[in-house]
Formats: sequence, structure tokens, C-alpha cells
Amino acid sequence: MGMHIDLIGLVVADMGRALAFYRDLGLAIPADADREPHVEVVLPGGLRLAWDRADVVRGFDPGWTPPSGGARMGLALRCDGPAEVDEEYARMVGLGHRSRLEPWDAFWGQRYAQLQDPDGNPVDLFSPLD
Repeated sequence: MGMHIDLIGLVVADMGRALAFYRDLGLAIPADADREPHVEVVLPGGLRLAWDRADVVRGFDPGWTPPSGGARMGLALRCDGPAEVDEEYARMVGLGHRSRLEPWDAFWGQRYAQLQDPDGNPVDLFSPLD
């Protein structure tokens, strides 16, 4: 099979607010992208991450509605070490972004924390403990 995952797309209510969150996480997103209906960046390794405004999605899928009751998908960012999980979490919360779970040592051997992007998607920060 010749398929591979090439793009992960997120639907957003407010493009500028969503992109500000992901810029704060370190993604290189041009400042003038805030007014665009569709934005994408190429991540290290070639995977693309994209954002589409809800009105754009409804333009080709009139029956689309945002999920309710919690996210069905999340993103996870690997940090260079356990201390970086704590530092990035504290930095993001200090910038006013929402926390879901404070850093903890998970039973599966990782330092873990969870933020929430402006549209309610969980964004995990993690690193192996050793």
C-alpha cells in the first residue's frame, strides 16, 4: 500500500487565536496567516499540520458540526527531557493558555503534561523519564 499520513488538520473557530497558541509552542507560522481561511506548515520529517476555519469546512461539508463532549483526537509533542516538559508547560500556562493536566510522572515511564488549544483539542507534552 502506497498511502502514508501526510497531513493532520484541525478545524478552528478563530484562526488568529489558534495560530497564536501553536506559535507559542514554537511552530513557525507566518504572522499574516491569521486572516487566512486555511493555513498549513510543514513539520520536521515532512508531515504537515493544517488549520481550517469552521466556515470553510461547512462550505464543502454543510452537515459538519463540531464534536461535543470532549476531543476525539489530540497532538503530542516530545520534549528533550523531563525538565523541558515542566518548563514548557509552565511557560504556556504563564502565557495564559489552558491547562488540562499538570506535569506528572506517568506509570508508563514518561513525564507528561496536557494543555488545551483554543478549540479544546488536547496537546500533550511528554518525555521519557530516563
